[in-house]
Amino acid sequence: MRQEKSLQRPTTEQLETELKRVKYRHRYQTVLKSTIYTLITVAAVAVLVATLWMPVLQIYGSSMSPTLDEGEIVVSLKGAGFQQGDIVAFYYNNKILVKRVIAGPGSWVDIDENGDVRVDGELLDEPYLTEKAFGDCNIKLPYQVPDGRYFVMGDHRATSVDSRNSAVGCVADEQIVGKIVYRVWPLKSLGGLR
Repeated sequence: MRQEKSLQRPTTEQLETELKRVKYRHRYQTVLKSTIYTLITVAAVAVLVATLWMPVLQIYGSSMSPTLDEGEIVVSLKGAGFQQGDIVAFYYNNKILVKRVIAGPGSWVDIDENGDVRVDGELLDEPYLTEKAFGDCNIKLPYQVPDGRYFVMGDHRATSVDSRNSAVGCVADEQIVGKIVYRVWPLKSLGGLR
């Protein structure tokens, strides 16, 4: 003999509990999908901003000390029309170098044995330097900056390889990543740069 199982109908309370569970699961999935889409959108916008408008860079080497030290993280701002004293990042041989703008297109640059820099005959006031040096210079001085280019130098003049050396030369507009405007790491040094 076969025994038949009788099916029991769920109670109203059981149906309400199951309906709440299904609604909660649906709401949970909707919130999870929305959160994931929001995070992906924010990440994509952050990558675009960091790539196209405000590249974030890490400093390597000591050519910009004491202004910038190795390991610091800075934010640069894309733009054009850089002025004397601006710190810029630029592409050189598949690397990004960071130097200070000394002179713009058409200006005459002269450096004496003591490391004093003159632009168009005027001695530069350089409070950001701890010591001056003639450095690695193989260009004929005085030197006229070509059109569309900038003469750049590191703040640690004794060790910096920059526009004083023909291997680097003057920097063209299209090489420049941007002007360094803000230090974000280390936190104790957080703030704008000049």
